[in-house]
Amino acid sequence: MNLRYTALYIALIVTVNYAFSVVPLVELPGGTQWPPVALLVGFVFVARDFAQREIGHRVLLAMIVGVVISYYMADPFVAVASAAAFMVSEVVDWAVYTFTKRPLSERVLFSSVAGAPIDSVVFLGLLGFASPLGIALMSVSKLVGALIVWRMIRSREQRGSVSA
Repeated sequence: MNLRYTALYIALIVTVNYAFSVVPLVELPGGTQWPPVALLVGFVFVARDFAQREIGHRVLLAMIVGVVISYYMADPFVAVASAAAFMVSEVVDWAVYTFTKRPLSERVLFSSVAGAPIDSVVFLGLLGFASPLGIALMSVSKLVGALIVWRMIRSREQRGSVSA
């Protein structure tokens, strides 16, 4: 069984959580604190969709593995906030991806659009950095990765080289 996307998904969870622990926040206009690492999180959502193609609903177990490893490798406070955000947003992402019987590109996009804002609200809220601007920026930055991958998959679907 090929588990390359599942391994990538777990590695991205750990990498992003570790990066949140070591990369300093950026101060935005109005004093809003924003984590630039948020730019990487969109790729976590997309990697989850591909991991689900490999291992089905066991992708939720892969998420738990990534979160547990993160707890020991990152700041525990960040890991707990991230775990809570991942648990909520990834379940939403998983449900949209699973139950939307659309082409792969659309499922990747729709599941990311649903999960990214929830992840931002929960994560920033638990860390005490929630603000409308911060949540919007974090959500949009997460969707950049999803949009890039959506476009690539959509192009391949139109050529007939990707199945749902």
